[in-house]
Amino acid sequence: MVNGGRRKAGGAAEEPAEDLTTGSGAPLVRERTLEQALGQHVRAIRHDLDLTVSDLASAAGISVGMLSKIENGLISPSLSTLQAIAGVLNVPISTLFTTFEEKRDCSYVPAGGGVRIERRGTKVGHLYELLGHAVGGEVAVEPYLITLSEEAVPYTGFRHAGVEFIHMLSGEVNYRHGERTYHLKPGDSLLFDSAATHGPEELLVRPMRYLSIIIYPRESDR
Repeated sequence: MVNGGRRKAGGAAEEPAEDLTTGSGAPLVRERTLEQALGQHVRAIRHDLDLTVSDLASAAGISVGMLSKIENGLISPSLSTLQAIAGVLNVPISTLFTTFEEKRDCSYVPAGGGVRIERRGTKVGHLYELLGHAVGGEVAVEPYLITLSEEAVPYTGFRHAGVEFIHMLSGEVNYRHGERTYHLKPGDSLLFDSAATHGPEELLVRPMRYLSIIIYPRESDR
């Protein structure tokens, strides 16, 4: 067939598979095979121990070529070979499979169930409700529902790593970022580098609520 489609039983042509990507520019995630996950983990542990391919292959009693194929996910090694590699790396054999079995993060918070943080001092009346929490990954994401009560006062001294996204839900505020001020009304959004000082400069219509999502790189534990 010219269009490359498949045929169902009875001769009717199937529609091409739908492209299941979103409108985001984020790159696609390629699923790893067990062999690829295993090989990448062996390589990572070997690097942590400052061993060369030759060092590990020699100590495990296998050829450099075989170890190279294992680390690149090109072959399925036998259990005896994996046992020998794990022994040299001084880890249980089950450790070599942990990255393949890892679960993807997901955080569910029902309405009104977020962790509440009441600000004090100069930020009194600023109520933060944490709407989710990611425990893993290289990037931390903190989504907050922020409510500024009638007693809230302006504060433009916030400053932290990463970027922040604000979406106004109710009320009105003049929000300052660096040297500029933005008049935010319900439906308005602001995305900015949060290393610059920022915060609500004038509380025009109170109480007000807005969604704030803070994204920043996690600090390495190593």
